Amino acid sequence: MSRRLHIEIDHGRCVGNAMCVATEPDVFAHNENRQSEAVNPEAGSPGRILLAAESCPTAAITVEDADTGERLFPPGSGS
Repeated sequence: MSRRLHIEIDHGRCVGNAMCVATEPDVFAHNENRQSEAVNPEAGSPGRILLAAESCPTAAITVEDADTGERLFPPGSGS
């Protein structure tokens, strides 16, 4: 069974450069304000989602394990 992820986008930091959309287009899309949204976290692989988060130049993406609350990116304390 694949790990379920919870993805948060900080719209105060997102500048809409679309690195996440380019990396994992089945998961990320731009909203009407040209900021990223996690539209379908189940559609992507955990590795590609983490790569998309790591590619964000403003570190606007937080990824956690949906079942345990463990923060996977950025590294640090979880929920």
